[in-house]
Amino acid sequence: MPVAAAPPPRLEMTGVRKTFPGVLALSRAELTLHAGEVHALMGENGAGKSTLIKILCGALEPDRGTVRIDGREVRPRRPHEARRLGIAAIHQELHLVPALSIRENLFLGQELHRAGWVRPGAERDRTRELLGRLGLPADPETPCSQLSVAEQQLVEIAKALVHDAQVLVMDEPTAALSEREVARLFTLVRQLAGQGLAILYVSHRLDEVFALCQRVTVMRDGAHILTRPLAELTRASLIEAMVGRPMQSEFPPRHHVPGAVRLQVQDLRRGDRVRGVSFQARAGEILGLAGLVGAGRTETARLLYGADPADSGRVMLDGRAVHLGSPREAIRQGICLLTEDRKQQGLVLGLSVLENFGLPNLAAFSRAGWLRPGREREAFEGYVRSLSIRIPHPFQLARHLSGGNQQKVVLAKWLQANSEVILFDEPTRGVDVGAKFEIYQLMLGLAAAGKVVIMISSELPEILGLSDRVLVFREGLIAGEIHDVRAATQADVMKLATRSTADASETAELPS
Repeated sequence: MPVAAAPPPRLEMTGVRKTFPGVLALSRAELTLHAGEVHALMGENGAGKSTLIKILCGALEPDRGTVRIDGREVRPRRPHEARRLGIAAIHQELHLVPALSIRENLFLGQELHRAGWVRPGAERDRTRELLGRLGLPADPETPCSQLSVAEQQLVEIAKALVHDAQVLVMDEPTAALSEREVARLFTLVRQLAGQGLAILYVSHRLDEVFALCQRVTVMRDGAHILTRPLAELTRASLIEAMVGRPMQSEFPPRHHVPGAVRLQVQDLRRGDRVRGVSFQARAGEILGLAGLVGAGRTETARLLYGADPADSGRVMLDGRAVHLGSPREAIRQGICLLTEDRKQQGLVLGLSVLENFGLPNLAAFSRAGWLRPGREREAFEGYVRSLSIRIPHPFQLARHLSGGNQQKVVLAKWLQANSEVILFDEPTRGVDVGAKFEIYQLMLGLAAAGKVVIMISSELPEILGLSDRVLVFREGLIAGEIHDVRAATQADVMKLATRSTADASETAELPS
């Protein structure tokens, strides 16, 4: 009896090449996805992942190469053509209109109609069906502005499924989700794959990739490097494939010992978000702040930076009380914040990197009210060299930089401002593994220079791999403190992060 031929891949991209003026973005890119598979696409920033996805989704046309869906060659030249072919994408930045309802967002630009008249009843029925499939018990007429970030993420998935997508691209989908929300999303992704969807999962988080995906494709410098089952790879071998060189460790070694206490925070409060936070931070240490999303970590950092007014509390730096009524005052006192959303809060994307660098430092580069651009550029070029910022020229728009280089520009402006307390909120979010290592080295260098470095991170391997001490937050309180970080585990951190409120009021230290 003849053996039935295996079905063709759901998606196959071969020999894809794309150039922009002066830039070879893709040279020999390849990608193969099978129905029912969750497939990781990985590589450093600038490896060509975004360009390949834009070609797949019809936002760009390749110079050469082929794209096949179920064995049939296609050439989507517009996003709506890609959607008709069953290709949909969910991007890191949510693309919803907050004032419109769930139903209106799902069918915006692709309304169900008959004889020119929109059929809202049919749209509501289809919306209820999709929301039920995704486990979101919401009224289709609910404005998206009333949904949580996780619920909005589900609406984005519903948008992708509204016309029966068969290939689903998910680009950094967990960036703004809590641990519980990530777990629910993973369950949903597995269900969608079980229903036959081919899912392309783009992420810099290695733990997620190993937990969720079956195979991985690695790109480097615009070219295909490997496609392998993840069961055949280790974290080290995957990192080496991405960066093109062996890495002995994901985290740089430490060679200094923390010194005297420099920062003291006493009974800091703001409503029910920060409910009496007290701690000390020493010169030369990296103090990690861990906890679930909404536990009070970012809210505490914003109080220290003067971005939000505190109801009460006291902050001392080098033995003197500091008043933090505004970010301007915090900067003058030597405290700066690298925000978790660098694109919205850390940079002005429409300005050049040089202008972003100069914004908080205009007084240092001015005389009698006149800016001295030569001094500004000279100072910036010094940081370009010392921080290895990869830009073609200082007038490059900030929006065109990779995530790692954007983070370095933010850091450069605060170093120029002579900051003594540097608050890093999710410093490596959306940053590739090679750039992460560089940022870790910069943080360790700041600590070695005697600065106070405080790091908020939702990635527990990062917290445990880089911190000297860890404060674990829960419900606006410090639930516990981990002194011997090298002996601690992720389970130790989560045990503190999920303690009951009554227990969180008690002093707790792990490991014992």
